[in-house]
Parts: sequence; structure tokens; C-alpha cells
Amino acid sequence: MEVTRIGVLGRGLLPVTEPVLRGDDLGVLRGDGLFETMHLRDGRPWLREAHLARLRAGAAAVELTLPEDAALVELLETVAAGWPAEVEGALRLVCTRGPEGGGPPTVYATLTAVPAAVRQARHDGVRVATLSLGVPADARPELDWLPAGIKSTSYGASTAARRWAARAGVDDVLWVSSDGYVLEGPTANVVWSTGDTLCTVPAGRTGILPGTTVAWLLANADQVGCQAAERMVTPTELRDADAVWLTSSVRGLVEVHALDGEPLPRSPRNHALRELLGFPLP
Repeated sequence: MEVTRIGVLGRGLLPVTEPVLRGDDLGVLRGDGLFETMHLRDGRPWLREAHLARLRAGAAAVELTLPEDAALVELLETVAAGWPAEVEGALRLVCTRGPEGGGPPTVYATLTAVPAAVRQARHDGVRVATLSLGVPADARPELDWLPAGIKSTSYGASTAARRWAARAGVDDVLWVSSDGYVLEGPTANVVWSTGDTLCTVPAGRTGILPGTTVAWLLANADQVGCQAAERMVTPTELRDADAVWLTSSVRGLVEVHALDGEPLPRSPRNHALRELLGFPLP
């Protein structure tokens, strides 16, 4: 996604070619930072409060001091001001540790138009393959030194998985634990339906990222006649589900139509769920 706008805390809007980070910023050197990406619809970021709350929780976990929410909101509003209401946007807020020698965190926001390929995936669905993460499902929450479930700028594993997916000829990946449970995708949570129940993987037990979109979806599942549940699931059980989706802040709800090369059923609820979430089709 090509950056259209960029704003820096304390500096306001800048030309997109203007330098923002110092060469010794720890966000660059060590991936020491956090970010949130919000779906900009009708010119407003959806679930902004939930994203800021998750950012705060991540900052507490990694001992990163953040500006007050009012300053972050002002930055987001500055970057989004005047954005065409009919254009979907991806509004990203980034907070790094700052310079290596010490100093305040670096805080900036970017805004891009949601690419046509992302919007098309909502209509077409995606092909997904499972990929081993190499750790047991409950290993990460048990390590009290390792922050789990944070949206870190340290994205090496996620980008490696996406490169693997491209080489394997699939659209995305679902990580699987060494003891055989589905966890999450590099940039998405997994949702599946069994009868009238919408399910997702429990973040607290597994240390995966607690998704804002999936949380809202399950909290409002009763509006489409569904119950909500958190469950552990194996790839075999997922292939036997009534339907499977990936959810994320910008893509919204994307149906998985093939898992490890095996076709999956399409859900008659797909349209109702997309309408509930309010993500437009291409």
C-alpha cells in the first residue's frame, strides 16, 4: 500500500518524502515498537478506541511510554482530515522506542487507500495453507518474560510466512502449533462456524493477537442469529467446519475457500456477516 499521507506527533502533516525516523531509531534497529492499523470508513477510523486500548496494553507489556490518548487522537484526526468519505483507508499509528541513546518515542501515522486486491479478496475469498510455528499452543503465555499478543513492529516471522505463501502459490497462511492446533495468520485471526456458533481461537490461552475485528464480530454475533465461542481447533476440524474466514482490520471478513489444497464449503451467512461488519465489496 502506497503511503498517501503521513503525520508526525509534534510536527503535523509532512510530505510523504520527508524523513521521519533517525537512523538509530530502535524501531528500525531492533523492531522495538508497536503499531495499530484502523479501517477508515466514511472518513472515520472504525473501532478507534479498541485499537488504542490494545496499543496501551502492548505498551505496558513492553514498557514503552506513550503520549496521552488525546495527543494520539489529534494526530489521527490530523492525518485523516478531509479524506474522501467514499474512499476506504488504512490508517496506521506507529510508536517506536525512539533513538538508541534515549529520548522520547517516535510517534507517527500514515494513511493509504485500501488496495483493490484487498477489496477483491472480500468477494473472491482466499486460498490458505497451514504452516508450523514450531511451538506448543500454550507455550508463549507461560513465558512471563516474553510479551504475548502484542502488535509489534518486529514483523520478521510474519513477512517470512507471507513470502512462503507466495512461493507456495497460496494467498495466506495459518500458523499451527507443534502440538497440532491452529493459532492465527501472519496478519489475521481465524473464525469458523459450526452450526449456529461462530468460533475463534482463545488469545489468552495461546498468546495470539487479540483481534479487534473478531472481538467486535463475536460480540455482535447474535445480530445474525449466532452464538459466539472461543475454542481450540485442529486443521482437520477446521476443514470439517461449516465455513472458515480470516478477519483483520483492513480486509474485514474474507472467506477461506481452500485449506491446504482442499476446497472448503461457502457459507450462506457470508453476506450477512459482511453486512454486519460494514466492509463494502469491490
